[in-house]
Amino acid sequence: MGSALREGWEVRKLGEVCEVLDKLRKPITKKNRIEGNYPYYGATGILSYVHEYIFDEKLVLIGEDGAKWKSGDKTAFSANGKYWVNNHAHVIKPKRTLILDNWIINFLNYSDLTKYITGLTVPKLNQEKMRSIEIPLPPLKEQEKIVTLLDEAFLAIERAKTNAELNLQNAKELFESYLQSVFENRGEGWEETILKNEVDLTTGFAFKSKFYSDKDDDILLIRGDNIMQGSFRWKDAKRWNKAEYTDFEKFQMKENDIVLAMDRPWVKAGLKCARVTKLDLPSLLLQRTARLRNKSSIDNSFLYYLINSKTFTDYLLGVQEGIGVPHISGKQIANYIFNMPPLQEQKNIVKKLNTLQAQTKKLESIYTQKLSDLEELKKSILQKAFNGELI
Repeated sequence: MGSALREGWEVRKLGEVCEVLDKLRKPITKKNRIEGNYPYYGATGILSYVHEYIFDEKLVLIGEDGAKWKSGDKTAFSANGKYWVNNHAHVIKPKRTLILDNWIINFLNYSDLTKYITGLTVPKLNQEKMRSIEIPLPPLKEQEKIVTLLDEAFLAIERAKTNAELNLQNAKELFESYLQSVFENRGEGWEETILKNEVDLTTGFAFKSKFYSDKDDDILLIRGDNIMQGSFRWKDAKRWNKAEYTDFEKFQMKENDIVLAMDRPWVKAGLKCARVTKLDLPSLLLQRTARLRNKSSIDNSFLYYLINSKTFTDYLLGVQEGIGVPHISGKQIANYIFNMPPLQEQKNIVKKLNTLQAQTKKLESIYTQKLSDLEELKKSILQKAFNGELI
């Protein structure tokens, strides 16, 4: 366990303090997978609800495969009432005269269990390894005291996390709301225009994948997979022979070019759009991506804020085609109609947006750090609990 045990404590293997009921679990058949009222559990929790059940008591479930086993992951959880468990979760019944359900759950979720995991292609906590997990075992009365203290501490931490998450969301929504209002409310002197009149729009070239390079000094290829929300992800980037760079002048990127993914342009994290920096150069534009380069009539940052606004996203979601892979065309992007203020007003708007965005990022950093600190606090409390330092 890494330190001397508290007096009266011992270390036991999990298989010694619980009954393993894995033989009773089973994968669900098509016949039984009918929507119903009973939870259907897998490695990570409830997957759906079905009309049959195979267990009718309080038990502990532990992810066997398809789960995570590092400290802080939800490796173990409780199930109660009537429910079904498939063969991706171990089912154990603690010997409750020796050990509490929540003592096991808290310990397994606190511990790094990766040393017990087998398999490279499909990582797995098999039954033999699961039984061999060593767990500290204090007297039952001490377990009860510690679990009560943990429950109280975790409740306070969850409340604090909820508040921090709410504040984080509010900070993001404040900026998004102001950004939305800028492009929804047409001011004096604003004129209706179409995007193709204000930008030079180019879609990427169909570079042949069989000629891709993996040499670090070759030219980066910007693909939809590289475009994140506001930045590029260059891990596992594809490249092109640098000797041919000058042959593709039309597709060469410049600093401040705005790039938009054309296949699945919007995902849960947001619009796949980024602005090119010096660190992203030299690079070439691959097919199914679009490059927007502002003309003299529109400020580059104003354009970037416009493309990242909810107004533009709603437009894209309304015109995109395809079910499996929603996509947009260069023509659809170019045909976006919007209201544009005079150039000087654009610059004034950008200045305000930059200030608000900086304040928002600062708040986001504070609340994100708060959430991280709360997670560390939880781990610290758990460490003290299992070292016998909490009572």
